Amino acid sequence: MKHARVAARYAAALMGAAEESKSVDTVARDLDALRATLALSRELQRLLDSPIVSPAKKQAIFTELFSSRFGTLTMQFIALLVEKGREGVLGSAIEQWFALRDLSLGVVTVDVTSAVEISADQRRELMAVLERATGKTVRVRAATDTAIKAGLIVRIGDTVHDGSMRRQLERLRERLVSGGPGLN
Repeated sequence: MKHARVAARYAAALMGAAEESKSVDTVARDLDALRATLALSRELQRLLDSPIVSPAKKQAIFTELFSSRFGTLTMQFIALLVEKGREGVLGSAIEQWFALRDLSLGVVTVDVTSAVEISADQRRELMAVLERATGKTVRVRAATDTAIKAGLIVRIGDTVHDGSMRRQLERLRERLVSGGPGLN
């Protein structure tokens, strides 16, 4: 929990600086590339986590890898994290930054789980329904899970709408066990 708050503070500071310098799009491109690099490079991840590697060495490596590709603000952000010994929250800070950007743009990410892969037409229809319901632009992250049998599980932030066949069968079982209403 403490790391999430630290990451949120750094992300908010970066967002403020990016908005002030009108470089939100540049920072977004940089952070997206950095996020992808961190996901693909175990070595870079180990470097971030290593207490043995000095901050100066970490900074030199980041400068060598990214200074020709990233903007000044992004490089200053990385340098600040390393200087303060907070490089371990870099991944979380990136995610928090994108959440702040989405919030300012009125974009919400919706996680949809279905038993089978949804088609492009179904995705468009689902997005239209969710955009009307939320009043925001919707980005759908789809996943499949055969355990839900049929239907959908939709997660918007902390709210979960479980319309899966598995959940409906669980409810029916609970009513049967308890002798609930509608079973006479």
